[in-house]
Amino acid sequence: MASDPKLLAFEEVNNHNKIKDCWLIISGKVYDVTPFMDDHPGGDEVLLSATGKDATNDFEDVGHSDSAREMMEKYYIGEVDQSTVPMKRNYTPPQQAPYNPDKTPDFVIKILQILVPLLILGLAFAVRQYTKEK
Repeated sequence: MASDPKLLAFEEVNNHNKIKDCWLIISGKVYDVTPFMDDHPGGDEVLLSATGKDATNDFEDVGHSDSAREMMEKYYIGEVDQSTVPMKRNYTPPQQAPYNPDKTPDFVIKILQILVPLLILGLAFAVRQYTKEK
């Protein structure tokens, strides 16, 4: 850890609440966990849900190992200015990609249910035309 920690305002930390830019506050310290999003055993949703607040309780409730606590040191970027932390937190949901029903497996199955019979019908028609000529 740095000998002279950088002091960050809560609002600045709160702005980093996306998958590609995620900062957490744990025990008054600020961590940039963006590089760890894909590797986190609980998934990126767990980390995103801990943004915009003091995530100390969330972190402690899980019971992280000593190696996890040591790993945090490489993500440390500074301290949060406690005077800027609001007493009551306004919930802002993390930004996620919008749900696209066209990319679900059900959509693919529905398309195949239409295309496969049409393909078979077309193939049968082509075979009939080919054998009719000879």
